[in-house]
Amino acid sequence: MEKLNYYDLVETILQQYGNITVGEGTEVELIADRKNGHYLVMFVGWRNEVQVYGSLIHIDIKRNQIWIQQDGTQEGIAQQLVAAGVPQSDIVLGYRSPFVRQFTGFAVGVENQSEIKPLEEIKS
Repeated sequence: MEKLNYYDLVETILQQYGNITVGEGTEVELIADRKNGHYLVMFVGWRNEVQVYGSLIHIDIKRNQIWIQQDGTQEGIAQQLVAAGVPQSDIVLGYRSPFVRQFTGFAVGVENQSEIKPLEEIKS
């Protein structure tokens, strides 16, 4: 089976968020640095004289894995990636601690499994 092009897939999924309407005076921007594998969906603008600025989604592609650093969506970017054919072993929930990641069913995303401390060590 041919491996999916994660750069194309991530951009395709995130483009749908670049088209959402947040409200008058606020834009949603898709920022893609394909060369370095960084993708952001940002809120930028003003609402009632207050600046609106923040990240809805932040994804990095590194070491042939998709790292979800921030996911402010209701449906979940990880679930959309799995539905598109990405194996869970290629998705890292970067917004979870390395210790917790081992229980999620997704990739842990550390170079060395010994970097994950056993629960007993964390409690002491």
